[in-house]
Amino acid sequence: MDSSISSEELQPHHSHEHEHDEEGNKMFGFIVFLLSESVIFLSFFAGYIIYKTSAVNWLPAGVSGLEIKEPSINTVVLVASSFVIFFAEKALERHDLKTYRLLLFLTMAMGGYFLFGQAVEWSQLEFGFTSGTFGGMFYLLTGFHGLHVFTGILLQLIVLLRSFIPGNFDNGHFGINATSLFWHFVDVIWIVLFLLIYVWQ
Repeated sequence: MDSSISSEELQPHHSHEHEHDEEGNKMFGFIVFLLSESVIFLSFFAGYIIYKTSAVNWLPAGVSGLEIKEPSINTVVLVASSFVIFFAEKALERHDLKTYRLLLFLTMAMGGYFLFGQAVEWSQLEFGFTSGTFGGMFYLLTGFHGLHVFTGILLQLIVLLRSFIPGNFDNGHFGINATSLFWHFVDVIWIVLFLLIYVWQ
């Protein structure tokens, strides 16, 4: 009896391994990208701390501190959205597209709420970008982070729309996995920003 295995029988196994390795390489590249983004934020954080600890008059004239109530609510919403997108990932793994779409849309809405809250806060502040070192650092840090939140929402919109393409996720879930990782990164960065800017006044 011929116990040899034909090339046709081996092909599906090799194809699966190739797809797995390719997805792993993509994720590794994305993690490297996030690490490079981390270096940028860490540089901003270091600058903020150095300026704050060495400045004689840190806050702009006439400003005694920042309102913390609304930013705290925004923080809770943004951090909670990380749990929502995590469960969206799990729903996709179960091939539950209805729940996946619902949770992903909810994550986008929570991110949008955060950006709206930040815009309202900016409109009510008594200082601007040119109001001393604090003013410049405040708008630079919160604005740069807000840009990342907006980017994360766009990525979520893309992977949400892809779910309506038949068979789009048959070859892996790199899109939603990378998007979710990016969103967690954005949330962690905001927690550090919140502690630096709003709590440590």
